[in-house]
Amino acid sequence: MLFSAMGFLLVILQPSTGQFPRACANTRSLLRKECCPLWEGDRSPCGELSNRGSCQNILLSQAPLGPQFPFSGVDDREDWPSVFYNRTCKCEGNFMGFNCGECKFGFSGLNCTERRLRTRRNIFQLTTTEKDKFLAYLNLAKNTLNRDYVVATGTYAQMNNGSNPMFTNINVYDLFVWMHYYASRDTLLGGSNVWRDIDFAHEAPGFLPWHRVFLLLWEREIQKITGDENFTIPYWDWRDAEDCVVCTDEYMGGRHPTNPNLLSPASFFSAWQVICSRSEEYNSQQTLCNATGEGPILRNPGNNDKSRTPRLPSSADVEFCLSLTQYESGTMDKMANYSFRNTLEGFADPQTAISNISQSGLHNALHIYMNGSMSQVQGSANDPIFVLHHAFVDSIFEQWLRRHRPMLEVYPAANAPIGHNRENYMVPFIPLYRNGEFFKSSRELGYDYEYLQEPALSSFQEFLIAYLEQARQIWAWLVGAAVIGGVVTALLTGLLLACKKKRRGTSSEIQPLLIESEDYNNISYQSNF
Repeated sequence: MLFSAMGFLLVILQPSTGQFPRACANTRSLLRKECCPLWEGDRSPCGELSNRGSCQNILLSQAPLGPQFPFSGVDDREDWPSVFYNRTCKCEGNFMGFNCGECKFGFSGLNCTERRLRTRRNIFQLTTTEKDKFLAYLNLAKNTLNRDYVVATGTYAQMNNGSNPMFTNINVYDLFVWMHYYASRDTLLGGSNVWRDIDFAHEAPGFLPWHRVFLLLWEREIQKITGDENFTIPYWDWRDAEDCVVCTDEYMGGRHPTNPNLLSPASFFSAWQVICSRSEEYNSQQTLCNATGEGPILRNPGNNDKSRTPRLPSSADVEFCLSLTQYESGTMDKMANYSFRNTLEGFADPQTAISNISQSGLHNALHIYMNGSMSQVQGSANDPIFVLHHAFVDSIFEQWLRRHRPMLEVYPAANAPIGHNRENYMVPFIPLYRNGEFFKSSRELGYDYEYLQEPALSSFQEFLIAYLEQARQIWAWLVGAAVIGGVVTALLTGLLLACKKKRRGTSSEIQPLLIESEDYNNISYQSNF
């Protein structure tokens, strides 16, 4: 198979982007609270000798949070990543990465100066060769040890505040499963107590930016371990689908012939082991997922609770969601009404935008419909359909951004649930990314969607659009200046007319009763708007 022919690629692994950098998962780094690894290019921390970056103190947002999490100092994810590190690499220009050894999304080249735009495509538009290559890449990621990242198997307190590091190796694919789990896990309060109303990746404004970063990092990892710089995640357009059309052995695995909850043995996905799927066990033991296998992928599409999710989303559902003008509203959680984010996430009715947590719409509907590993939030990324699904959800987010063209200020700066304010760093990514940094067009981040592509613009059109975009961002100041200018002009015109009238009044014997036509034409009404 194509997978076996790609084994040689394992020797060309490059630095990856994920959770705890291996270079910082040690007693010295944890006790110093510093994660500033050497860049191999010049062997200096953060590539400082090459002006790529420098080791700096982390500046945390001081904006107030919402009331959903009434604790402080009990969860390692609070004020991420300050419990573990308060100094990390701050990269300059277009450099990025835990040691500034990579390029920002959308840039490439030796000095990260070359812009690059890749296109994500419908999985059913891929050729057989392209589709088989995608499946082989997935399997390669599942069987390739991540060289640069490890995951935590204990809390900071269980690590004795850093003096007893607890980390373990993980493969490239499962690193992302673990990160999704870690961002959405419950807070361990000691004994058998937990706090469930907390999620750094869902049920709040950061849902869409967080998963956007997640997919970009996942996509980059595949590009690295395969050497295929042109790779992009395909998407599954599930609008109006009557069943799971990707659930076949040709694509993401068909149904097992005798056990409807398992995958067909004809698909190599049937041999995959899931991780981080036993949340109640972790809670009762007050432990973290340690990334060990916990059994096969479960999936029984369509045999879900129909009272909660009667059908897959329709085109009309998506279009209504796109018509909503508010990104976020109210409490900014799963109870928000008329919120584009909450409606797309699936906690609000896709026909009214009113919160209804007894039903699952749009994004949530797909997870519930799969009726298996994908239906449990913390372990949902175990099923490879996850990336196809979230790529399409991201494309809907992208449509909304292009249609409504919101300013950054539309994303909430304060009072969102913990971890979701605009300037909060996303859990559990290192290097650090703020929520607001990904509240912008995908094209600025180096990718587009095939069904959203627009005709190429001329250089003049690009200049004009950029000019108009700047004008749009300062339109309020322009209008204010115009109003003030109009008032000033009106006052000056009034004074001018008054003076002219007074001057004419001094020689009343020759003052005409009406304005002559030539005088009338000399009066001008101007506006500075």
